[in-house]
Amino acid sequence: MKIGIQTWGSNGDIRPMMALANGLQQAGHSVTLVVSSIDNRCYQYSCKQMGIAYKQVPESIEFDMQNFAQRSFNMHPLQWLRSLLDEAFFPYEQTIYLSAQQLVAENDLVIGHHFLYPLKLAALKQKKPFVSITLCHAAIPNPAVPPLSFPNLGRHINKINWMLLDTVFNWALKKPLSRLWLEAVEIPPKNALTELLSSQQLNLVAVDPIFCDSHEQWSPSNQVCGFLNLTEDILHWTIPARLSEFLDKGSAPVYMTFGSLQQAVPDWSMALFLEAAKLADCRAIIQTSSNQYPVDSQIDDIYFIGRHPHQPLFNRCVAVVHHGGAGTTHAATRSGCPSVVVPFMDEQLFWARQLQKLGLAVKPLPAKKVTAAALAKSIQSLLKSTSLQNNAKQACLILQNNDGVEEAIKLLKRHFL
Repeated sequence: MKIGIQTWGSNGDIRPMMALANGLQQAGHSVTLVVSSIDNRCYQYSCKQMGIAYKQVPESIEFDMQNFAQRSFNMHPLQWLRSLLDEAFFPYEQTIYLSAQQLVAENDLVIGHHFLYPLKLAALKQKKPFVSITLCHAAIPNPAVPPLSFPNLGRHINKINWMLLDTVFNWALKKPLSRLWLEAVEIPPKNALTELLSSQQLNLVAVDPIFCDSHEQWSPSNQVCGFLNLTEDILHWTIPARLSEFLDKGSAPVYMTFGSLQQAVPDWSMALFLEAAKLADCRAIIQTSSNQYPVDSQIDDIYFIGRHPHQPLFNRCVAVVHHGGAGTTHAATRSGCPSVVVPFMDEQLFWARQLQKLGLAVKPLPAKKVTAAALAKSIQSLLKSTSLQNNAKQACLILQNNDGVEEAIKLLKRHFL
């Protein structure tokens, strides 16, 4: 079968789709991946290694992530999302829609990032099946749990609060999200958050089941497949000799990163990490975002590293300090590392609370208020906690037995293939 996959966003939005594309390709399907990268990172080489046809549309997105982070740091979540879309999505909506129309025309089935409503619309117009991929289940209505930041007052009140969330999201974003539908002479779905942005045929929730409380109470179109883990690049990456020497010469270090967000606040994040490591008196590996701390350099018990597949190195670490991205959350847990989470936005706070609830992390430290002293205290608390370490080891065994790509292909086969 010919399958088209389209995604938009940063590295964390793109790698899971590459993992699924690779799995489908290995299962004998012909796959084309279309990527809209807001940090203009190109994935063509990796896709070529996996035999996946690759297109980057547009070739370049004019979006200053560092400037945006500084301007939006104190915004309300919906205001932040609207600003992001205004700068990094809506100006390219027509270009993305044109590529979606071509992708639908050339394939039997299309799969898209849950925010890619242009692909959903193109599939509807051409009467082709459309599957969405959700990387965070925080916005999937579930009467058993309240929306994020709402109190749990029981099933009846939870249902009302989910409807209220739909109303608020419609008020803030439905008009700009519906513009493309109206131009195509189509009636947009009633609710932008829960209907317009995902498939009612099949929405694959790319989250490990360990994080999905009461998911059996979701609507039938929402199916948990598990995390879409890109293992192919792990096979081609080895720990540099200098880093291997650092690891062998002392106790397991604490890893520190803010993922793609780190390039938005490079100086602040490096200063925070360095001071916290000093105050916590721990060995550390820091993902560098500053020319002042070159890749593969070292200062005393701190090693600086660039981009790399997380899991092979997390396996050698005792804990991970991170921002609460879905990918980093899964990578840390799959590697048996407890977390200290410094969330920048609500979705990351959601992941932080999921980890804390499972006994896999200390209390989150929101980025707006975090200090080096507070971060150091949390690191020390985590390192002293045998329960957190043991919980992380148990969770690691559970996640390593789950193959999200394999389960996603089974679900696709059951519905379409």
